[in-house]
Amino acid sequence: MAQKEEMNADMMLKSTKVRDVSQSKRRLVEVPYTASIADTLNALLANNILAVPVAAPPGQWIGAGGSMILESDKLTGSVRKQYIGMVSMLDILLHIAEFDAGTDVEANLMSAPVSSIIGHSLEGLSLWSINPDTRVLDVMEPFSKGIHRALVPLESHMDHVGLELKESSPGYWMLTQMDIVQFFKLHSSELQSFTSSSVGQLGAVNKGAFAVPAGMQVTDVVKCMRNASLNAVAIVDALPDADESPMLMTSQGRRLVGTFSATDLRGCPPRMLQSWLSLPVLEFTEKLSKAEKFTHNSATAAALTSVSPGSRPLVTCLVTSSLEEVISKAVDYHVHRVWVVDREGLLIGLVALTDILRAIHSKVVAHDASDITGRLSSHHV
Repeated sequence: MAQKEEMNADMMLKSTKVRDVSQSKRRLVEVPYTASIADTLNALLANNILAVPVAAPPGQWIGAGGSMILESDKLTGSVRKQYIGMVSMLDILLHIAEFDAGTDVEANLMSAPVSSIIGHSLEGLSLWSINPDTRVLDVMEPFSKGIHRALVPLESHMDHVGLELKESSPGYWMLTQMDIVQFFKLHSSELQSFTSSSVGQLGAVNKGAFAVPAGMQVTDVVKCMRNASLNAVAIVDALPDADESPMLMTSQGRRLVGTFSATDLRGCPPRMLQSWLSLPVLEFTEKLSKAEKFTHNSATAAALTSVSPGSRPLVTCLVTSSLEEVISKAVDYHVHRVWVVDREGLLIGLVALTDILRAIHSKVVAHDASDITGRLSSHHV
């Protein structure tokens, strides 16, 4: 019975195409290369998204990672624009870290062109495009290695230009890690043979998570995240009478009190950005939680603040929690990581969306290998 369930889950991931994963496929939000960082931040905030592709006139730029992703006129086929990179909240966060305290953030940071910060994060150095007929199983492999999002052409036309791949389409939509994980939740009954195991059994727990003390200034947190190329850190209680310098620490064994990530900037009112960066990081996240209550069209904000009026809920699990439970928490709270704690609330590690995708992809690959071995053994007998 279990073998049949695994086979059904395997077949579903192999038969479902990328075009079938995201039901919304809403119009792609983008910004021109001349847009300011302030404009980009406002676009992210208004659309409740974490990253936008940057568009420029064709033939004048080398795309991120040497990519050639073009938008063409549907009728004439003439190229209208080229996507030259992706800018995320992390890129903006890393840009902030370059400024010393006292610098006029509004004048110096927010007015800079968005094209100047492409590539601040590792993800921005590579712009991905995925054919809409790609199998879900196949797209899981790059997504399980840390690729967070990719452009999907409405009509795919690919040509090889030397060693480069040239993609041209009259339009695109964005596929993200969260889209895939939401798909897993939607089909949780079919995937139970893979997701009923605990995150500990599946090796999905990342024990290399970093943390910062609750009293550390946001500007110092940002600089530490930049130096370590991190998207997020746990906020932990400071040790009594400890003189903890502003640096990252291992999170294991520390009590979790909050989370700080690059995406938190999305909820920060731009006019308050500079003054809030000098706050202790836990106070910063609490202010964001209150600000989100007044953010319109934010279902996520409403869900979060209804759980805990004063601050954001701590989205956690145990090592013994099933992967299915962790997927539900990630989707319901729309978070990109679930912290793993022990019974006393002390940190053990985390399960990120990347870890979820890797765990299921590994299970499918292992199932296929076992099936091939079984058939070979049967043949030899």
